[in-house]
Amino acid sequence: MDFLPSLPTLLAFAAATLLLAATPGPDMTLSISRSLAQGKKAALFVVVGTSLGIVVHTMLVAFGISALITASPTAFLILKTGGAAYLFWLAMQAIRFGSKLTVAKVEDKRGTALSNISSGFWVNLLNPKVIIFFMTFLPQFVSAGDPAVTQKLLFLGLCFILIGMPVNAAVVFAADWLASWLQSNRKVLRGMDYTFAGVFSIFAAKILLTQAR
Repeated sequence: MDFLPSLPTLLAFAAATLLLAATPGPDMTLSISRSLAQGKKAALFVVVGTSLGIVVHTMLVAFGISALITASPTAFLILKTGGAAYLFWLAMQAIRFGSKLTVAKVEDKRGTALSNISSGFWVNLLNPKVIIFFMTFLPQFVSAGDPAVTQKLLFLGLCFILIGMPVNAAVVFAADWLASWLQSNRKVLRGMDYTFAGVFSIFAAKILLTQAR
C-alpha cells in the first residue's frame, strides 16, 4: 500500500492535526454558536459542512502539488521552504495574539440541514487561512521523489477529517460548558497557543534542516 506514510510520519501528522482541531478557530466558533442557538443536531450538520470543505482543499492540494512536482521539483522545494516559513509565522502569531473564541449571537430561526451544512462548508472553503494552511501543511509530509505523492496527500487529507470530526463533534456536545469555560479560562487558551507554537516551530525547523543536507 504505497499511499500509506511511514509510521513516524503518520504519528507526527496525527498529533499536529489533533492539536489544530482542538485550537479555537472560525469553524469551532460557528459550531458552538449554532449549537447554542439551534441545538446540537444543527451544529453537527455544520461539522459535516466544515469536513466537506476540507475534502475540497485536500483534492486541490493533492492534485495541484502532484502537478507541481511533475513540472518542477525545484518549485516544490520552494513551496515547502515557504511552508516552513509560514509555520514559523503561525507560531509567532499564536504567541503574540493568542487564540480567540467569541461566540456570536445567532438568530433564533431554525436552519435546515442543508443550510447548516452549507454554512460549515463555506466557512472553511473561503477562509484564506485554511487555504494557505493546507497548501503549506500537507506537503510537509511527502517528498518530491515519491511516486505515490497524490495518494499520500489524499490519505493524509482523509486522516485530517477522521481525526478532526470527533473533536468537532465533542465540541458540539460540550458547547454550553465549553463556551463559558474557555472564555473564563484564558490561561488554558494561552497554554494551547504556546503548545501550538512549539509544535509547528519544530515542524518548520525539521523541514529546513532536512532540506539543508
